[in-house]
Amino acid sequence: MRVAKADLVPTEANLLQAYQSFGELSEACERFCAKVNGRAHRETGRVPVAALEEERGHLHLLPREPYTAALGETRTVEADQTVRYGSVRYSTPPGWVGQQVWCRVEGEELVIVGAREQGLEEVWRHQLSVPGRPQILPQHYPDHPEGRGTLQPRLRPQREDERVFLAIGEGAEHWLRGAAASGATRVRAKMAQAVELAVLFGSAQVDEALSRAAEVGRFGEEDLISILSHSRQGPALQVVRADESFSAQPGTSAWEGFGRRAS
Repeated sequence: MRVAKADLVPTEANLLQAYQSFGELSEACERFCAKVNGRAHRETGRVPVAALEEERGHLHLLPREPYTAALGETRTVEADQTVRYGSVRYSTPPGWVGQQVWCRVEGEELVIVGAREQGLEEVWRHQLSVPGRPQILPQHYPDHPEGRGTLQPRLRPQREDERVFLAIGEGAEHWLRGAAASGATRVRAKMAQAVELAVLFGSAQVDEALSRAAEVGRFGEEDLISILSHSRQGPALQVVRADESFSAQPGTSAWEGFGRRAS
């Protein structure tokens, strides 16, 4: 800064003319560097340009790749061509199985970057998802006709209570996958409760309630009973997710007259 103020920036002391563009300033900087680097240094007596040629052999080359921390967190592409980030599976194109990639979040997207012989390249960008909703794209599995390769394998119950629960229907399997992905607790106790409710209300109604619970991510202790009771009171309603356009706030009309004098 001291050099710039004294020799480059127009001031009343150096009487330099104002630059008309950044290009003129850049040229002035280059001329100044050539001037000071081409003359002997007062302390060392060496010319900086000549000293640089000697020191260049001792300098380390810059790495070909950028600092990898800027690329995100490392993940290994699994055998099913997916990486796990935030408890969600994201698919990758063919050719990356077993390789290490970097994952980072940019806005509402997950950016996956990998390294090839020619350098880094962006593997894919996915819309961010939530546990229980993997982002599996059929175009990443061209060898599987009609996308059959992207389907999850059927659950194989190992115990009698698991078999009875899954026998309720597809909603039970959907719920169990979602509960496992979300890290829900007391899953077996909730499965037993669902089996008891299926005996009381019928498998069809409980299966629909389980499917709806998995769809909205409700895996709490009383969530299934709440959904089942609500559905029995009337026809199934459309699932509504809270966002900026939906609010339970009654409004501010009650405050309309606040601070006004009564007439």
